[in-house]
Formats: sequence, C-alpha cells, structure tokens
Amino acid sequence: MQKDYKCEIKEKLSRVPPGYMVTIRHPHPQAAETKLETAPDARLLVETYELYPGIELSYNYFLADQFHFHHHHTRSSLSIDHCSHGRIGWKMKGGLSLYFGSGDLSFHATDKCADSFITLPLGYYEGLTVILDAAILKACPPSLLKEAGVDTENLCRKFCGEKETAALPASSRIEHIFSEVYDLPEQTKLPYLKLKCLELLLFLNMTEPGEAHALDPYHSEQVETIRQIHDQMIRHPDRRFTIEELSRQYHISTAVLKSIFKSVYGLPVASYMKQYRITQAARMLRCTSEPVSAIARKVGYESQSKFTAAFKDCMKILPTDYRRQFQ
Repeated sequence: MQKDYKCEIKEKLSRVPPGYMVTIRHPHPQAAETKLETAPDARLLVETYELYPGIELSYNYFLADQFHFHHHHTRSSLSIDHCSHGRIGWKMKGGLSLYFGSGDLSFHATDKCADSFITLPLGYYEGLTVILDAAILKACPPSLLKEAGVDTENLCRKFCGEKETAALPASSRIEHIFSEVYDLPEQTKLPYLKLKCLELLLFLNMTEPGEAHALDPYHSEQVETIRQIHDQMIRHPDRRFTIEELSRQYHISTAVLKSIFKSVYGLPVASYMKQYRITQAARMLRCTSEPVSAIARKVGYESQSKFTAAFKDCMKILPTDYRRQFQ
C-alpha cells in the first residue's frame, strides 16, 4: 500500500501555524516565526545545523501550493538540494522555472534563488539543503576534505559553472547517501550529519561533470499553462481529457504539453491522473459507504473491473479489502 507522505509531513508541521515559516538553528535551538503574507495557508519548517565552518545543512518540510521565499547568502555559495518526497520548483531570475522530484539532487548558486517564488506541484515537499560557502572553505577546509584533495571552489564550478543549475537524477548511489539522514535520533544527529556531508562531497568530487545535466528550463508562462491544465483535470476526475483536446483548448503543442507536465509533476499525464484517481477513490472508500461501482464512476472508470485492476496496481490491494481495513 502506498504511503501518504503528505499526511506524514502534515504531522511534522503540526506545531507550525498556518501562514507561517518556522526556522530553527542548532545547537541552541530557538524557533523564529516569519509570517507569509502571500500564502495564508502555507506551513513551512526549516531546521538548520552548522556542520563545519562554511557548511550548513537544513531540513525542509513544506506544506503549500506556492509561496515567496527570500534568503541571504554570499555570491560564492553553492546550494545542493536533495528531494526526499514530493516535488519542488523555483521561479528564478530571467522568468525560468526549474523542477525536480523524489530522489533527485540539484545544484544552483544561491544568488539565483535569493528572492524566488516556490511552487509545490503535489502540495508538499520534504528534503534537505547543503550550503557550501566556497570562500570560507578555501581558507578553512575540513581536514578530511583537505586530505582527499577536494577543492570546493572547483566543485562549485563543476556543477554550477556556465549552466548555473544542474541535477543528478535519482540513483542507488544517491539513495545510499541520504537513506538514513531523515530520521536520526537527536543525540547522534550532528556527528552523523557531519559524516554524511563529507561522504556526499567526496562522492561529488568523484562524479564526472557529464553525469550531471542541466535542469529542464521552461518559461514560467508555459508552466502556468500546465498548472491550469492540471487543475482542470483534477477538478473533473470523472472525465477523460485527451492530450489533443487539451492542446487545442490551451493553444500549446502536444509535445510541449507532455514534456513540461512530466517535468513539473514527475509523471506522464496518464500515469499522474491514474494515481490521482486512485488516491481519490481510496479516500472515498475510507470515508464513505458508497458502493465501489459508484466510486469507480466518480473517478472516471465506467467498468468496475478496470477500476479494480487499476486500484490493485497502485495500492497493491483490492478495493473491497482496502475498505474492510478501515471499517
């Protein structure tokens, strides 16, 4: 059965009031609240640890559709972002929007996103950010990096040179580094994060520049069109819109529609809508007593047998057995 990551993140943000971002810095944690004037329903939590001079790591838990984000970093800083769950996109300088999703690793210079507009296509995001200040690290590198000959300035140039942004897609090597860092006991968190951060930088130092690729850039006007298409489809899960029909309605080519939709939402249109329909059906099975056949029609399946097959494919359980678990 699929995990409901949005509910898990909501639980972690239970003490964050709607419309606020809470920031916590360690080792002497003091919570600071910032009111989000343009996002009254958003709830954000950023928890930061200084690992070494010039290196800090932040856990990010976001529950929102979109919000404005502002931060202060020097021009020499490199941001390395890992997405654990959800998807995230920045509207950055030049009117470009950049998206990445679960398991991906992205890189950008912090001055590019210092004053940015963030969108969460799935409504939630859990990830972490490692910030490298190249100037400080050049003067005072951790001894292990110095011993291994890791040049952090070169690292910044390698991943954020002319391209300015880059990404490493999800892989078993990235998963190995990050698989254990999201649920650490507090008493061992700081030393463990120090080790994992050095492991990450040693891994990146050995990674060939060609293994990273530029994040797909799309003009924000196109991304907004795709969001409108997405919203129309989820408002009417009982209808089966074709790519050609949506392409004509929104005056966008079918190729561009499919390409940008996958970049923003992480899946092709058909796969995304299948998951959305089944998620909505699961909610109705839990919360209502409607017949399975009626629920199937509400989410776009005229045939109960096709609905049952799709539900089992996504949830790994039959709809009737799923409902029985919650009765």
